Amino acid sequence: MCFQDSYMRGIKTMRLLNYTRLPLEDAVYANRLAYSMHLALQDADGSWRALNHNSGVLFVKATENQNGSLNPKSMKSPWLFSLKEGGYGVFAVRTRSEGDMDSEDLGTVFYFQTKDLVRYEEKGFVKLADGPIQAVRCAVTEDGKYALQWQQSNGHWYEKKLDGLDFLKLNDANVKLAGTPIKKDALLPTNLSEEAVLGIQGAVPCNGIEIPDELGQYLLKKLLPATHVGVAAPKKLLRDGLVWRDSPKKQAARDKESWGEASKEQLKSSLKNVMIDALYSDGTRVPKHVIWDEESLAKIDISKPGRYTLKGKLTQPHFEFPICTDRADPCVCRWNGKYYYIATNDADFNHTLYMRCADSLEGIRDAEEHLILDSTTYEGIGGLLWAPEFHVIDGRMYLFHACTPGPFFCEESHVMELREGGDPLKKEDWSRPKRVVKADGSDICEAGKEITLDMTEFEWQGELYVIWSQRQFLPKDLGAWLYIAKLNREKPWMLASDSVVLSKPEYGWANNHTFVDEGPFALIRGDKLYVTFSSAAVDSTYVVGLLQIEAGKDLLNSANWCKNNYPLFTSRSYEGEYGTGHNAYVIDEDGTTWNTYHARPGVDGPRSTGIRRVHFDIDGEPMLDVIEELDLKPEFSEFETTLVIS
Repeated sequence: MCFQDSYMRGIKTMRLLNYTRLPLEDAVYANRLAYSMHLALQDADGSWRALNHNSGVLFVKATENQNGSLNPKSMKSPWLFSLKEGGYGVFAVRTRSEGDMDSEDLGTVFYFQTKDLVRYEEKGFVKLADGPIQAVRCAVTEDGKYALQWQQSNGHWYEKKLDGLDFLKLNDANVKLAGTPIKKDALLPTNLSEEAVLGIQGAVPCNGIEIPDELGQYLLKKLLPATHVGVAAPKKLLRDGLVWRDSPKKQAARDKESWGEASKEQLKSSLKNVMIDALYSDGTRVPKHVIWDEESLAKIDISKPGRYTLKGKLTQPHFEFPICTDRADPCVCRWNGKYYYIATNDADFNHTLYMRCADSLEGIRDAEEHLILDSTTYEGIGGLLWAPEFHVIDGRMYLFHACTPGPFFCEESHVMELREGGDPLKKEDWSRPKRVVKADGSDICEAGKEITLDMTEFEWQGELYVIWSQRQFLPKDLGAWLYIAKLNREKPWMLASDSVVLSKPEYGWANNHTFVDEGPFALIRGDKLYVTFSSAAVDSTYVVGLLQIEAGKDLLNSANWCKNNYPLFTSRSYEGEYGTGHNAYVIDEDGTTWNTYHARPGVDGPRSTGIRRVHFDIDGEPMLDVIEELDLKPEFSEFETTLVIS
């Protein structure tokens, strides 16, 4: 049954394609990432639309050795199917990172469950044979059982009928699930045809299923960047409507004014406060400032009651990439009405930290640079000056960053404090960097064997926390892991609890070229805490992942956190920007959240700073790939409304 047939029968469904990819473009989409599950939806004209930038949405986790090191893993032959109890299951063959068979996984297939095809849970594995498994299939049969079928290395297919799929009880490599040989004509159908891969670069189709239209629409909203599609312009603007963003105190003052005596300049000033919602393809709406048409303004006689046609056009700040070249790990802070910018300086190989200040985000690009710290300012504070971040704690500004007395293997997190009443742009107003230590004053890790960096601070439900990246090099390089701990409010260079491992680079996109989770930064939205972080090598395949947790849960219990199975922000998010990563957030005076990040203008280009609006999707989760061309389209930005003067 095809997509069109379903609609003819009155059943609203959409066809979903499950596929892997050929490894084609290692510099942009690493070869190992092709060995993951990808999704595409069929449009009404029969063509297929790849989701998530034709990138994977389901990856398998690495395995861990006794010494803590990780073994990267990939998958092949994923099979997607509907579950009797609702939701969907996925079987796949786990492989080594580059897609070849691993002796650790001989004869086993891995099982995942998902309710929405966006979030997946790895449930476990089942042993099917002694030798390699080439492919696997599964579906519910007419008798209500699950038919699990698999192909062994000899090319023969086998089947086992099961009442349920509780593989938590079968997670034992010594227990084999015996099957019965079957012929090819008894195989479950893939529901695919040759044209299924047309138009999808490198697609290797696995199978197709039908899903409810409602779920298909959800996938389109979650796994495609939101696009500006219209304006929610009010039919009329009343006098009060012009000042709806004012405080009650200002509003009361305006109510005492004589509207008839107001000038055109007062009208224009009031209109500057008006923000109109832009509408997006995912059903969300975002307030934008307006450029009002001067000709329609000129026709308004504010001394006379009446109705006047008013034309406007949505606008927002414009940031051409890059805004700063050779500046990585950027961070912007809005403090006392100003915007402060700082970043790792790649131009001099990370030996200086310069700060900029501007009245607006756009002004950062051309703002003057002020030297705050260099490798010779203080004895024992130098080497590589990395990843500076502003943090304001109880009204005081602090600068978190990493530095070293000299050797790379002694790089550690430090904190500088701005003196009370000090000027952030003045080097002498900042304290000597203090090394971050444990609650008892001892070192977080042993210098020369481990390093700490990228420490970020945030407040959540009345407590201060820090998250940082820590990497053990000796006696075995374990890669960089994220740690979390409470922070001492009175002395924010001291932890206030034991540290806990929060995240390891367990997915293929996080251990590509090297095992790294780093660059965390917190973003709070209501009762949700989001933490984005960067992973993989700092090259063109650098990506941004996402962790989240709900209010009321213990942040120091890593099991309470949910990690996205796929990255939010990659080189595939926008053509021409490579190695997107190490981002931070700043909220402007309108309440709009902006993502500051670095990327490369070319595969081998210098790490440089970009700024882009953060879109919050239908679930309230951050969406980082809504580029300016999608965020505000000229053809959908103009509107008319009626100004009512009474």
